[in-house]
Amino acid sequence: MTRNDKRIFVLLPAYREAGVIGGIVSEIRQRYPHFSIVVIDDCSYDTTAQEAALAGAHVLKHCINLGQGAAVKTGVTFAIQNAADIIVHMDSDGQHVVSEIDLLLNPLLSGKADIILGSRFLANQSNVPTLRRLVLKAGILFTWFFSGLRLTDTHNGFRASTREAAQKIAINENRMAHASEILHEIVRHNLSYVEVPVTVLYTKYSLLHGQKSSNAFHIVTRLLWRKLFLE
Repeated sequence: MTRNDKRIFVLLPAYREAGVIGGIVSEIRQRYPHFSIVVIDDCSYDTTAQEAALAGAHVLKHCINLGQGAAVKTGVTFAIQNAADIIVHMDSDGQHVVSEIDLLLNPLLSGKADIILGSRFLANQSNVPTLRRLVLKAGILFTWFFSGLRLTDTHNGFRASTREAAQKIAINENRMAHASEILHEIVRHNLSYVEVPVTVLYTKYSLLHGQKSSNAFHIVTRLLWRKLFLE
């Protein structure tokens, strides 16, 4: 089965990304003209939505800021409702390399797994700042301890799944904890997964706009609370 036989949706949750979102959408359109590109604008107060639409994306807008997890959920729901066969998640700050979408799609199209997870540590090509690297490594241990998943990268927003897997994964965490929640859902539904090496580019822009390392404490606290008292 080739990608031309599949309806492939690329989801870009975005908040205040007017400076880069148009270029990302244009690059995806140029390289993958048959893909559907969906930008989920999480109530930006700049021109993110307009820039995305001008570049050729379908834009969904939140009327209040809910967080990246909520934006991903909105995008996944839209893709499923519009008969997506494969759903790709990407960050909208330019950290992910558009051409590496192929690295996610190839094993998915060959039926190797239900979900493909990008890892910035498999090829060691990402210029990860030292503090961020330490926080991410701690996240790997946390995920292994609580879910049993032995991964090399646990908070990477570059992933792809089949329609069937996406329908099973419930996203209830509105903000950054959704990345850990997705991993929990993989275990809960016994979904098959494969990690592939991807590049994460740390630039002055992405470091200003991306998740702060200090947010890791809040994510761990929230997930511990859910596991101990709500499950």
